[in-house]
Amino acid sequence: MSYTDTSVQEINACMQEAWNAFHVYRKKSLKERAALMRAIAKELESCGDHLIEVAMRETNLPEARLRGERGRTIFQLNSYADACERGDWLEARIDTAIPDKVPPKPDIRKMLVPLGPVVVYGASNFPFAYSTAGGDTACALAAGCPVIVKAHPAHEHTSEIVADAIHKAVAYLNLPKGVFQHVYGKSIEVGKTLIQHPHTKAVGFTGSYGAGKQLFDWANERKEPIPVFAEMGSVNPVFLLPEKLNAAATDIANMYAGSITLGVGQFCTNPGLIIGIESEALTTFTHDLGKAIQKIQPAPMLHTGIAKAYAAKKELALMQDEVHLVAEGETPSAVENPDGGLQGLATVATASAQAFLKNPVLHQEVFGPYSLIIRCANKEEMLAVAQHLEGQLTATLMATENDILKHDELVEAVKNICGRFILNSVPTGVEVCLSMQHGGPFPATTDSRFTSVGADGIKRFARPIAFQNWSNGLLPDELKNENLLGIIRTVNNELTKSTV
Repeated sequence: MSYTDTSVQEINACMQEAWNAFHVYRKKSLKERAALMRAIAKELESCGDHLIEVAMRETNLPEARLRGERGRTIFQLNSYADACERGDWLEARIDTAIPDKVPPKPDIRKMLVPLGPVVVYGASNFPFAYSTAGGDTACALAAGCPVIVKAHPAHEHTSEIVADAIHKAVAYLNLPKGVFQHVYGKSIEVGKTLIQHPHTKAVGFTGSYGAGKQLFDWANERKEPIPVFAEMGSVNPVFLLPEKLNAAATDIANMYAGSITLGVGQFCTNPGLIIGIESEALTTFTHDLGKAIQKIQPAPMLHTGIAKAYAAKKELALMQDEVHLVAEGETPSAVENPDGGLQGLATVATASAQAFLKNPVLHQEVFGPYSLIIRCANKEEMLAVAQHLEGQLTATLMATENDILKHDELVEAVKNICGRFILNSVPTGVEVCLSMQHGGPFPATTDSRFTSVGADGIKRFARPIAFQNWSNGLLPDELKNENLLGIIRTVNNELTKSTV
């Protein structure tokens, strides 16, 4: 099935419709917004096997993975709907007047309000959870913002089916059609037109550093700059501390062989860098990880573009001075795998800390089943590696409590570069819950203060406004004395659901 890029004229019409819808949808109650999200979840479930079959054809992802991802997407919509209704994310604050104070203190009440139309760029590696009805869309709708989704070119038919489900939910609830818009575009011009349109007020993106940074730059070139919440990848460093490694080198190696190759390495939390101190235990770990990797059968990657980029970036990394191949996965014959050009061959390499510190190429993400083991001469070199790392979505310590106590400076350095700090586990797997932080210092994301997973992500698409000296009857329901919505508010510095 072939899709034509949405024209500039059509984009202008979509954006105008979204802008008109914003002035209606922003006034909808939290319950009404939540009802839309739950209706979308129900429509998505009703798409049945057809949606899974189309997504399998377009992405090469297995049925079980796609069914699980659709389940996660439905869960996101329902759980963010619940959070929307609870209203905690509004950060409602009330400080009542003190007329007798000199000078008199006014009545001031603050809450978050929606930004306006949000453009969401579908992700290549998550056709459901980070795409058309994914987390960004759910968060924007919860915040009271219309959404314009640009389908990812790698799975446009999948995106169309999901978009149709959202349109049905919007129509069922008699909401303005412009609450959700769906466009197509393989050309750079479509992406640029969307982000630079004056009615666009925020952007959600998951993908490569190059694409995310370009969107960020375009947004800041506007007469009115807008926020871009871009997740742009990460090498997710893993630090192997001595006591833990001595006790469990083989177990850790087997654990990380699975993590590196999960989903053919096509996760933004894939552990692409493993750092340890030269020792017999590190030698054992490297050997056993290599043995495990050699048993991994290659599998088709998401699409030709990702497969070619993986091959090119891996080759570039392996060509660097002092980088040595540890192991590669099995290489089946072309007869057994006619789509061999899409195959992601699992690969582990190694380099010294000194080589890593002087070569920026080794810091770059190789998106796929690849990881680089960095050998440090001592804990001082390990610290130096940590201090030279760029911002990351995650960082992991494989360590005993004693290891952590002995490496306090390293722990602080690693904490400074990541959004999620993991102990004795793997970074792959992102739980959808309120305490999850999926975002990190640049270049992992463009704004490390926010998360793209969990209901706190709703706050990305809202801004604070303070009402001073407004009468109770004119205030939004969220800030009225009666607390009509029964939400948690901070009243005179105390969290409460009570009336004022």
